[in-house]
Amino acid sequence: MNTIKFEDYLNQQLKKDSFRKEWKKSETQYQLTRQLIKARIEQGYNQRKLAKKAKTTQAVLSRLESMSFNPSLGLIEKIAKALGKKVEIKLG
Repeated sequence: MNTIKFEDYLNQQLKKDSFRKEWKKSETQYQLTRQLIKARIEQGYNQRKLAKKAKTTQAVLSRLESMSFNPSLGLIEKIAKALGKKVEIKLG
């Protein structure tokens, strides 16, 4: 059975224009999701506990963390507030 490292596969795929364009498009959402998950874990919250504090559902947090939908800024701010964080947007 042939195996390939993820990094090698990714580098191969990034050579394709269409893949590279989609990868770059998802980078902002990936970084945001990563930061929210990190903050949740650092504070010892599971999804259910954070959802209750943010007045949303565990299912919404699960979809957000799996990047299966594009959350509104309002939802992100609500979750950030429940984590004691604030949202800062920078255009670069």
